[in-house]
Amino acid sequence: MVDAHDMLRLENQLCFALVTAARNVVAIYRPILEPLGLTHPQYLVMLALWERSPRTLNDLAVDLALDPATASPLVKRLEKEGLIARERSSADERRLEIRLTEAGVQLRERALDVPRQVMVAVGMDIDQIAALRDGLSPFAGRAAV
Repeated sequence: MVDAHDMLRLENQLCFALVTAARNVVAIYRPILEPLGLTHPQYLVMLALWERSPRTLNDLAVDLALDPATASPLVKRLEKEGLIARERSSADERRLEIRLTEAGVQLRERALDVPRQVMVAVGMDIDQIAALRDGLSPFAGRAAV
């Protein structure tokens, strides 16, 4: 049984463990993504676009749990790198669609090894990673998969 005073110890705080883990996850991904020319946030954008392209900025932002103002600079940077293109929708000129370029499509092949490299870096297998991800679902605002 944990004493009420122990519950206020920093090492017992879920919020501290999550913040520290989030910072460390980005540090783990950094050297893995560097050869691909991507930052961790850019990698997340590319993952979403590899699942579905074209899509609008708002749609992309929703899937990434970002507001569009935060997603926009990521998209612009990826466009500058030649991985994506922004175009007006043929169905509705008010909508700006984001699509993968050929370079963006080809980058997916090079990224296929990223998950394996992450598992090696943290010493976990796919089942352990999936259990951890699913365990975090209540904190990520999404239902378990």
